Order: sequence, then C-alpha cells, then structure tokens
Amino acid sequence: MSGAPFLLASLDATHDRTAFRSDSEPLNRYLREQVTQDIRRRVAACFVALADGQRIAGYYTLASASLLLANLPASTGKRLPRYPTVPAVRMGRLAVDQAFKGQGLGGALLADALYRTARSEIAAFALMVDAKDEAAAAFYQHHGFMALPDSSLTLFLPQATVQRSENSPFQAV
Repeated sequence: MSGAPFLLASLDATHDRTAFRSDSEPLNRYLREQVTQDIRRRVAACFVALADGQRIAGYYTLASASLLLANLPASTGKRLPRYPTVPAVRMGRLAVDQAFKGQGLGGALLADALYRTARSEIAAFALMVDAKDEAAAAFYQHHGFMALPDSSLTLFLPQATVQRSENSPFQAV
C-alpha cells in the first residue's frame, strides 16, 4: 500500500525496542529482552510496523507449528489426510503500542501475517494463535478464526479461506 502510515520490516538491531509500550507487560518484555535470541536461534521471526520510519508501533512473531488432527473440529479434520498432525504457522505474539491503539494496526498486522503465510512456498494448513484471554480470542474470531473444540483460546484460520492477495497492507522496507 503506497503512502501507508506504517512501514513493515523484519526486526533488526537498528530498531529501538525500549520505547515500545503495549497494554501487556509480558509482550513488552518479550520485545525488549527475548525476541533477538529467538530470531538468532531461528525459533521465531519478528516483523515490526514502523511509524516515521523508526518507532516500533506494533509487532508480531511467526514460527512453524503443527496442529493435531484429532484436535481440529470434525468438519475440518475429515477433509484432511489422516496424518497425526497438519502443518501450521503460529503467530506467537501480536502487540500494538498504546500510542497507536484504535487505528486498526492490530488488524493490519494480522492481515500481513496471513498474507505472509499464504504466499510462503512452504505448505501450511492454517495460521494458528494462542490468545492470551477471551478479549484476544474475540479479536481473532472477529477476523474469521475458529477456536479448537477443546481449547477456546487456541484458534486457527485455514489458509484455504484466506483470500490470496498480491499485496500486504503495509509498505515494506
């Protein structure tokens, strides 16, 4: 999207993580203290929305995962191969700085994660999330995610339902 108020980039050492303040201290702490280790160990990738080209307005992480076929709703699982697990991408964290709340940034970050997952050359059945609470679960459900039958805070969105788009909602750096 040309002229977007936010640029999207992979987190790197030039981004100042100390000023980021979401409503969740564990998500703030993760960005400040843990994410670079996860990136270096290749257990997560982190993408940041930058305001004014520098300030981190929001971020999300992605990592490979799998879903147990037996845990999926029966209507979904019956259409899949009888493997014990199906490949997925896990959005581990999603946070928006307090100064940027109410601007649709959380939804845009989620859309970018879906776009990134859908255009990947590595197969994944779904994008999945572990919501931290019912309010977070409601956010994901608003965007089409379904809860696992036995875990209302673990939600997924099959990639087959994601409209393939040529563009992220962000301008990439």
